[in-house]
Amino acid sequence: MLFEVCLQSVDDAVAAQAGGAQRVELCAALVEGGITPSLGTIRACRDAVDIDIMVMIRPRGGDFYYTKWELDAMAKDIAECRKVGVTGVVFGMLTQNGLVARTQVQQMVEEAGRDLSITFHRAFDVSADPFAALDTLIELGVDRVLTSGQAATVPEGKEMIRELVDRSASRIGILPGGGITPENVAEMVAFTGVSEFHATAFATLESPMVHRNPAVYMGIPGLPEYDRQVTSPAEVRRLLAAF
Repeated sequence: MLFEVCLQSVDDAVAAQAGGAQRVELCAALVEGGITPSLGTIRACRDAVDIDIMVMIRPRGGDFYYTKWELDAMAKDIAECRKVGVTGVVFGMLTQNGLVARTQVQQMVEEAGRDLSITFHRAFDVSADPFAALDTLIELGVDRVLTSGQAATVPEGKEMIRELVDRSASRIGILPGGGITPENVAEMVAFTGVSEFHATAFATLESPMVHRNPAVYMGIPGLPEYDRQVTSPAEVRRLLAAF
């Protein structure tokens, strides 16, 4: 069973490998659902770990309908990932009507070439027709789809995920992600029939800062400024131990 850990730093990737994960999805700003990490972070991650690295290609949070300038930046990010030598890239584009943006996805697939594996991310979960989207992505040569089954979490979307696995007939990978925990992962995998899964493996790390100013926010007001979520080798092991 392959475990892809969703994370947002080099330290996280090192922790994921220490816990036994076989692949990571490297992002920035998971509070926004994940955006493209810096090139320095991608390179440092590649230097730090030996496991597979999938890199999020998403220029901003929000919807998945992009301008030509955003698409140009995404194509350039994919080209840089190919030079660095990571395993693959993760992206997703939709039309205003919620269909897979065929021309744009094809452009990114061509930019990735044969060097990079391709995951279409959870833009899939807000597409208008998941089965039509799946057929389009198979036709375009995408390797896998990250999905919660068009529901808030995998446990809520498990019926849809199982249908997607059946429909795919091994022509494309189905990677369940969203709301998977050590307590439910074995059940979800058995029910859906997948061979890989995607989850975070976070623990809370309190800041070592002694001097603190609680009146100032560097991010979203209300979110903690002096503790953060980091990948824990123990949590990775807990998820894998379910099997």
